[in-house]
Amino acid sequence: MQNNADIQSVVTLTPSAAEEIKAKIAQPENAGKTLRVYVEQGGCSGMSYGMVFDEKRADDLESSFHGVTVLVDPFSADYIRGSVVDFSDALTGGGFKITNPKAKQSCGCGKSFET
Repeated sequence: MQNNADIQSVVTLTPSAAEEIKAKIAQPENAGKTLRVYVEQGGCSGMSYGMVFDEKRADDLESSFHGVTVLVDPFSADYIRGSVVDFSDALTGGGFKITNPKAKQSCGCGKSFET
């Protein structure tokens, strides 16, 4: 079992990301679900980020920021530990952005990376 310090350090949400997630999780189709941040193979740089509202699984790492719970599976945690999820409502370049200290190279789309 991971200790709390290890779990807290997987992913951090900025206040603006947390507010946007709270608005989305309040929608009926997301009722009872929790934000999951994950990685999967694919994308232009080898690995892609993903975010989805999901159910908690037994091996998930869980943390909370600004009133929002975040789930990360153990596989993804190895790739995104220390990452920060931010949100901007700017017309150009707006949306969610993940800043990952483990990414050696990122794609121009900002959704894929290489470790």
